[in-house]
Amino acid sequence: MVGLPARGKSTVAIRLRETLRKNSIPTRIFNNGNLRRRYLSKVNSYGADFYNPDNKDAVELRKRFAMMNIHSAKRYLENNGQVSILDATNVSNERRWLIEEHLGDHPILYIECVNDDAEILHLSILQKVRSPEFALLSPDNAYQEFEKRIHYYQMIYEPLQNKQNYFKIDSLQNKILKEQILQPFPLYSRIRDFLVTDAVKSLYLIRHTESYYNLEDRIGGDPGLTPDGIEQARALARFFQKKRISYIFTSEKKRTIQTAEPIAELQPDCMIVPLKEFNEIDGGICESMTYDEIRAQMPDIYYARKDDKYNYIYPHGEGYISMKQRIKIGIKKAFYLNIRSNNIMIIGHRAVNRMILSHFLYRRQEDVPFIYVPQNKFYKIVATQDKKLFELRKYQ
Repeated sequence: MVGLPARGKSTVAIRLRETLRKNSIPTRIFNNGNLRRRYLSKVNSYGADFYNPDNKDAVELRKRFAMMNIHSAKRYLENNGQVSILDATNVSNERRWLIEEHLGDHPILYIECVNDDAEILHLSILQKVRSPEFALLSPDNAYQEFEKRIHYYQMIYEPLQNKQNYFKIDSLQNKILKEQILQPFPLYSRIRDFLVTDAVKSLYLIRHTESYYNLEDRIGGDPGLTPDGIEQARALARFFQKKRISYIFTSEKKRTIQTAEPIAELQPDCMIVPLKEFNEIDGGICESMTYDEIRAQMPDIYYARKDDKYNYIYPHGEGYISMKQRIKIGIKKAFYLNIRSNNIMIIGHRAVNRMILSHFLYRRQEDVPFIYVPQNKFYKIVATQDKKLFELRKYQ
């Protein structure tokens, strides 16, 4: 692995290991950070100065840990292991030469992770500083220290070039930006396919519970939950209490956040992450109206949308077709951040959840606006290279 901190290297490494093991390919991760934390538990290695390239003692320590993992990886490959993943920044040519010097008798593939999305980087750092490593620091100080750590790595960062085998990927978009395979690499096709595939073991896709606009059949807006909706949210919380949910991704609207709050309260360590990408379809000039009001006051809009619901865009608003890209980005943000648990929960809206389902179901466009999305049930989605599963389940 290659890349600056908080760019998704460990996420890619863990999921790659799981994919290869499923295919009976013995794979192990050798993570330099885990080794550092194990041996330096009583030493301040969370502070940014430990990563300062001018701190010669710390540079030697980090090189020693890298060598320990290189030797461990080599032994693993010599004893029936087939794939060793060196999970570290490996951002300098000097470090990569060290890997090649000691592992050059094995095929080497570099995977460089890049991602400059400011919101995702912020959320990734927040995730990092929640770990026990930063327990002695306040959240603000921990965040600042991690930003300095990134800065020090940027000082020595040398992007991949002139390597025989490498992928450069946008780790948020699952998009290969550049690749080169000059030396035979047996797992090339399998790994390439993995890198561009959205994979999830358990995605719980939930529509917000009953809101005041639901009672009046109004579209859009930002209403809160009804008392019945609050009870439904509590029932969801009890249903998922024994599942490990690290993040609940919602829209920015009150009704999704209020649905998420009781669930998060019954989880030991859960963060609600509102994403604008999961906001409900913008009704434009029809926002907060009922369908009967639209038909009576704006019949041209009502019938034009009825004739082509997927492609129709509300004046000064959105349509299903114009939501597609932002929904896709929201899905990728949720997958990117959810390294700590195999369970992903998204609480969205009816149109939003239809678009999320279509991302995995590959439904015809004209059928997407009619996918069934009830408020008393949820979808469980499993989507990997080897398996696709969609279940509609009751929680009450």
